[in-house]
Amino acid sequence: MSEQAGTLKGSIEAILFVSGEPVALRDLAKALKREEKEIRKALSQLRDEYDYEQRGFMIKRFGERVQLATRPLYAQAVVSLLQPVQQQSLSQAAMETLAVVAYRQPVTRAEVEQVRGVKCDYSLQSLTNKGLICEVGRKDTIGRPILFGTTDAFLSHFGLESLDELPPLPQPEGEEQTVSAEEENEQVLELIP
Repeated sequence: MSEQAGTLKGSIEAILFVSGEPVALRDLAKALKREEKEIRKALSQLRDEYDYEQRGFMIKRFGERVQLATRPLYAQAVVSLLQPVQQQSLSQAAMETLAVVAYRQPVTRAEVEQVRGVKCDYSLQSLTNKGLICEVGRKDTIGRPILFGTTDAFLSHFGLESLDELPPLPQPEGEEQTVSAEEENEQVLELIP
């Protein structure tokens, strides 16, 4: 291993350690004056080293962002020391709303309400305040309603690296890939525990 590669890995490790939040790959590349390709390679090497050695932390990836996180194997030791305040869980209504946004994004409030069959202003506001969803634009239609999508915090909260890791919607038995909008709505809601 070259000295320069070790320096790059050490620099990445230090930045991720002090940031505490996911850091964009482009920001790492800019801060370290390197190409994103070099950053990705060094991150891959760090991830492999941490996994091989079963270190207390690991590199988690959320889309185009990375973060140092506690390895689940050691989470109980951390909890025992810090005894964190219980994380407030999401209500059933919020989980249903979040599922619709995750599977249908970008989606408007009216589209979420059509799937759920009830008003969802409060749930959308709550999920926005928690940072799990955000405004991603405006729909090009009358009134220009807000379009919602999930955030990196959503990926982190559910331990996903990308939306591609969401479980697929179940297909009705004996049917082709064609599913009506109503059936798809029911499938999205069925995924909620």
